[in-house]
Amino acid sequence: MAKRSAGYLSGKTRTLKRKRKLTVVDMVRGFKIGQTVVLNIQPYFKSLPSPRYNGRHGTIIKKQGNAYILEITDGNAKKKLVVSVVHLKEIPMGVAK
Repeated sequence: MAKRSAGYLSGKTRTLKRKRKLTVVDMVRGFKIGQTVVLNIQPYFKSLPSPRYNGRHGTIIKKQGNAYILEITDGNAKKKLVVSVVHLKEIPMGVAK
């Protein structure tokens, strides 16, 4: 019997595939520069951020092709992530930090 892979995302990608299916609205959503959004990883593997940033809030810095550059705070360090539109979710008014 073959040994199971212990790769970085080997156990997490299966659970991603069990999430809801993506719609066209998810793919064509747009955001403004300076808008605060939350990272919500979906089963779409282009511009997939690391799962450790799932649920983090960030600010959109600029658009790069079909993706956005997002700035998040990790402790005291500011980090920039290139994230596809599918993985970003708008924060309702009054909830942003």
